Amino acid sequence: MKSWISRPVPGLPGSLPPLRLFDTALGRVVDIAPQPEQSMYVCGITPYDATHMGHAASYVAFDLLNRAWRDAGSKVSYVQNVTDIDDPLLERANATNVDWRELAASQIELFHTDMDALNVLAPDHYIGAVEAIPDIVPAIEKLIADGVAYRVHGTDGEPDGDVYYDVEAAGKHSSATDAWTLGAVSGLGEAEMMELFAERGGDPARPGKRQALDPLLWRVAREGEPSWPGASLGDGRPGWHIECTVIAQKYLPAPFTVQGGGSDLVFPHHEMGAGHAYSLAGVPLAHHYAHSGMVGLDGEKMSKSKGNLVLVSKLRAAGEEPAAIRLAILAHHYRSDWSWTDDGFAAAKDRLATWRKAVTRAAAGSAAPLIAAMRAELAKDLNAPGALAAVDRWAAESLRNQTGSAASSADGALVSDAVNALLGVEL
Repeated sequence: MKSWISRPVPGLPGSLPPLRLFDTALGRVVDIAPQPEQSMYVCGITPYDATHMGHAASYVAFDLLNRAWRDAGSKVSYVQNVTDIDDPLLERANATNVDWRELAASQIELFHTDMDALNVLAPDHYIGAVEAIPDIVPAIEKLIADGVAYRVHGTDGEPDGDVYYDVEAAGKHSSATDAWTLGAVSGLGEAEMMELFAERGGDPARPGKRQALDPLLWRVAREGEPSWPGASLGDGRPGWHIECTVIAQKYLPAPFTVQGGGSDLVFPHHEMGAGHAYSLAGVPLAHHYAHSGMVGLDGEKMSKSKGNLVLVSKLRAAGEEPAAIRLAILAHHYRSDWSWTDDGFAAAKDRLATWRKAVTRAAAGSAAPLIAAMRAELAKDLNAPGALAAVDRWAAESLRNQTGSAASSADGALVSDAVNALLGVEL
């Protein structure tokens, strides 16, 4: 699937110090071992609505990681999926009387334009669930053959043949010290898992399942639903979690460096994906799991049902500058839960204007210590607010000095490049 095109990233003198990042599975900040090549998988959208601020904050967060690694001198292999077939997409298409393929295509294109506007670096591989089906089918067949997946007999008018992952059997097969058992990524207890599983696309009450938390791997064809050839599985379509696992295993090392996404993906999506990966390959899916916080609106949870989504495309259509939107996001630590407010956005616009004014009046010799300060903050668990504060201090000093010399002009240009390269904000 076609991705968007990244803008050039300016090169800077020096490099980022060793990076530390919060690992969700371990529950603490850890050292990310420096490597010539780092690898990252970030879960993509289900394309049934436009890019809301929660989406934007998550992709900006992992764009910071991408930029930090690049600044440290590493090549970055980045993969993102798009779940271009799933129940929410079909439900929205039916509700709006639009062909599901047209809906998906339009929303994917809108997402691309939003990401480009926000200066988010494009993934090296952008893979749709539909195009991954030829790889997903044999993976599910292997799980069945290995005894960690099974078919469910149809009840209440449902057809026979849906395939589920057996979490209990998979855990028993994981005997190595670094193997997966249920809860390895999320650290949750069964009661919490059950509640989240039902909220986030699971079907704990499905008759015929061995365990309530067993996730769907393959949904056999239903009348009126799209389906694809599934070889021995029969015609159908894949479940959500197996999609990301198979795509990641095909395009990235095993294990890759960081699995990223919003905190709402910790369970069940990343939990189950990690289990699938270990069952398929015998090694962990990723070395580390990192998650961004949730974004609300004026103190309330942002949701489609409430109709209170802040859409990047609507802000852009209203004439708002994407660099200011990005700055409003970066004002919050990527792991924090926060709310979009008019006051916060106004502060971001003021900050952007101040920085732009300051780069024209930079003090000679001021760029190098600023870049060092920004790098030091980003190396500490991607502390963007700390990096922004460093630029604020530099801007205040530059506006007080107002030297205007040739040397200071060069420093202003270097600061502009650094803000772009490290924070993705174009001045």
